[in-house]
Amino acid sequence: VQLQESGPGLVKPSQTLSLTCTVSGGSIITTSYYWTWIRQPPGKGLEWMGAISYSGSTYYSPSLKSRTSISRDTSKNQFTLKPEDTAVYYCAKSVYSNIWAVDYWGQGTQVTVSS
Repeated sequence: VQLQESGPGLVKPSQTLSLTCTVSGGSIITTSYYWTWIRQPPGKGLEWMGAISYSGSTYYSPSLKSRTSISRDTSKNQFTLKPEDTAVYYCAKSVYSNIWAVDYWGQGTQVTVSS
């Protein structure tokens, strides 16, 4: 399985843009896998943001729930995130039936929010 993030590197605070994770070598609708977004703000550790399941259900970190939106396009085998903060954003695939453990990562993409 390979994951590749894409999207704008620079975002203005008022803009609503999306990061896209394109998955190859596996299907995002395969049962019991979760497709996850993880971020690393400058000078901080990794932070689990949320995930979308094989069935399309979404799960969010309680601290970010009001500010995080994850969706998917099954026809393109992609899932997306609307970032709001400066950070390196990673998409990742969970291990079987465990939303908290991931085994494949994208390379990460830097998003800078600045006016």
